Amino acid sequence: MDAGTKRVSRLRRHRRVRKHISGSAERPRLAVYRSNRHIYAQLIDDADARTLAAASDLDADAKADTGGKTDRAKAVGALLARRAKEAGVEQAVFDRGGRLYHGRVASLAEGAREGGLSI
Repeated sequence: MDAGTKRVSRLRRHRRVRKHISGSAERPRLAVYRSNRHIYAQLIDDADARTLAAASDLDADAKADTGGKTDRAKAVGALLARRAKEAGVEQAVFDRGGRLYHGRVASLAEGAREGGLSI
């Protein structure tokens, strides 16, 4: 499977999942984007089309965590949960972006849950 086919398959999975998932002000969508080096997460209110909170491993708070990419993803999840509490968000709907719920994506969700966010 070449890179183009793999990407198209992921985007197709993402569209299929997004048909059923949408975020609201009370329960925003926790969208995860994973590149080869970094991981980014946002809490999105799809009704108003605005981002309520965001975090990535490039943030100074998450960067302090030394370790592998999976450890940094968990720190990003905890940071996002902290920022969500500041924004008044308690619950979220998880959007894995067409990726498998495994590795860094699962670690980010676990960190968010440990931070107090209900997914």
